[in-house]
Amino acid sequence: MTKIIGLTGGIGSGKTTIANHFRSLGISVYIADDEARKIMQTPEVIDAIKETFGETLFEGAVLKRDKLAEIVFNDSEKLQQLNAIVHPAVKRHFKQWLLEHKEFPIIIYEAAILFESGNYKDFDSIISVTAPLESRIQRVIERDKTTRDQVLGRINSQWTDEQRISKSDYVIENIDCEIAKKKTEEILKILRIKQKDS
Repeated sequence: MTKIIGLTGGIGSGKTTIANHFRSLGISVYIADDEARKIMQTPEVIDAIKETFGETLFEGAVLKRDKLAEIVFNDSEKLQQLNAIVHPAVKRHFKQWLLEHKEFPIIIYEAAILFESGNYKDFDSIISVTAPLESRIQRVIERDKTTRDQVLGRINSQWTDEQRISKSDYVIENIDCEIAKKKTEEILKILRIKQKDS
């Protein structure tokens, strides 16, 4: 039976780099945030967002994602409303994806808010990726061309590393990329052994 491994970490921790390394090692990876972006373009989700947040977030049929991010990362209630629209849709999509990947002994589900969404309860093991706060802030500023305050707003809307670590089976400290990749390979060896023994 397929083992589903949750991979998470705060914004800027480098969890997508780790997810891509798992991929390079032959593991099938579902990137929940990427799929959520696609799902947010579907008519059903667009209608729900319009109903909850109003038409002003749209330019024609196109959602102004930066405006939506500005709203939800500064208002926890609004973030919950958005998550209530998007998460069930992602969950349905993942179930379908899983059926198409059921021949894989191990699959990775990568998501930023694995714990906050409650999804972590559905997985066989959890891996958290951590990184120093300043490194995370700099990575996101460079990647998203955003401000320090905006990054901190997003960090503060997520669980802390300490909270994530307390509920994780494995931790990858992503300070040095090569060391983090080696740790990923070690964890994969353990997961493969566990999978064979189960």
